[in-house]
Amino acid sequence: MKIKQVFHVFLFRSIYAFTYAISLLPIKLLYAMSSFTFIIVYYVAGYRKEVVIQNIARSFPDKRYGEIQAISKKFYSCFTAYFAEIIKAVSAPAEIIDQKIAFENLGLIDQYINSGKNVIACMGHCANWEMLNFMAYKTQHEIYAVYKPLRSETIDRLMIRIRSRFGMKLIKDKSVVRHIISMKKSPSVYLFLTDQCPRINEEKYKFTLLNQETYIFSGMEKLARISKSAVIYLHIRQKSKGYYQIICMPVCPHAESVNEGEITKKYINLLAENIKEEPYGWLWTHKRWKR
Repeated sequence: MKIKQVFHVFLFRSIYAFTYAISLLPIKLLYAMSSFTFIIVYYVAGYRKEVVIQNIARSFPDKRYGEIQAISKKFYSCFTAYFAEIIKAVSAPAEIIDQKIAFENLGLIDQYINSGKNVIACMGHCANWEMLNFMAYKTQHEIYAVYKPLRSETIDRLMIRIRSRFGMKLIKDKSVVRHIISMKKSPSVYLFLTDQCPRINEEKYKFTLLNQETYIFSGMEKLARISKSAVIYLHIRQKSKGYYQIICMPVCPHAESVNEGEITKKYINLLAENIKEEPYGWLWTHKRWKR
C-alpha cells in the first residue's frame, strides 16, 4: 500500500473514531453544541447570510423584511441542529431512530417494485434530508442513493460510512445509468436530490420555482424514461425538533408514457409545496439561482 493510501486510511479511521466518540454524547448536549455553533455561524461569521436573505426575499416577494429575517434565523438554527442529529445517528440504535422518523405510504414503493418497476424517488434539500438514510431499514427493497463524490477522499469515505450504516447503498452519479440498465431483473429504489443548480442549462428543463425561472437537472427524468421506471416524491417535514415525517407521493407510474418535462414539472410543484409548508427547512445557503 502506498504512503498516500496509508495516510488516507489513517486519517479516515481517526476522524470516524472521533465522530463516533462524539456521537455517544447525550443528544441534549449535542443540541447545546449546535446552539453554540448557530451563534457563531449566524451572529459572528454570518455565513452566506446575504445569499440566504436574497434567496428567501426573491422566493417570497409578499413577505415583509421582518418575516424574511425570522425565516432566515430559524433556518440557521435548524440547520446547525441537523448536524447534531446526523452525528448522533452514527451510534444511535436503530430502534431509537425509528421512533423519530415516521414513514408514510411506503406501500406505494412495494406496489411499483412488485410490478417489476424500478422506483426513482426524487426530493429536495428539505428538513434533515440525511434522515432518509434510515429508509433502507424500513423496507425490504434495495435502495441506492445517487451522489456526487466529494473532492476530499477522506471526507467522502466518511460520508459513505455514515450514510450506509442502515443498509443504504451509495452509487456515483456517473455510474447510475449503467447500473440501473444492467439490473433490469432486480427492481430497486434510486434516490435523487434534484434541486441543485445544474452545470448545463437545458431550455426544456427550465421551470418557475418560487417565483423564479429555474433550471433543473434533467438526468432524473431522462433516466426514469429510459428505464421505464415509476417516479415518486419524498415529502420531508419536521414534526418537532428531532422528529420527522417522510411521505411517499406518486409522481408518475409509467415514466416512459408521458411527455418530456412533465415529470420534472410535477416534481417542481411538489418541491415548492414542501418548501412553502416549512420555509425555514430548505437549504437556502445554496446559490440555487447563480446562473
